[in-house]
Order: sequence, then structure tokens, then C-alpha cells
Amino acid sequence: MGTLNWQKSSFSGEGDGNNCLELASSAPAALHLRESDTPTTSLITSASPLGDLLRAIREGVL
Repeated sequence: MGTLNWQKSSFSGEGDGNNCLELASSAPAALHLRESDTPTTSLITSASPLGDLLRAIREGVL
């Protein structure tokens, strides 16, 4: 898989604190999510399920 280029959520605020969500992508279409305070543990998904999750959160379903 190689080295992932992790990007911190814009909602996490400034600085390098350990209180943020990070996202990376890898081929062919995998998205990796992790919390900065546990960088060795990540969730791997794709765009459609992640979009469904975010939509449910915004709508207050979850």
C-alpha cells in the first residue's frame, strides 16, 4: 500500500493536537480514516459508504 498522505480535518482546528480526524486515499478508490491520537488504527472504506455516513450524521439519523 505504501505511505499514505494523511490530511487533517478542517474542523479539527489549528495546531498539531491529538484531537482530530485524518483522511487519506489509496488506489484504486480506498479511503482511510483515523483519529490522530491512535494513528496505527484506521478504518478503510470507499466514497459511497462514507458519503452515506456523513449524510446520516448531518440529517441527525445517527
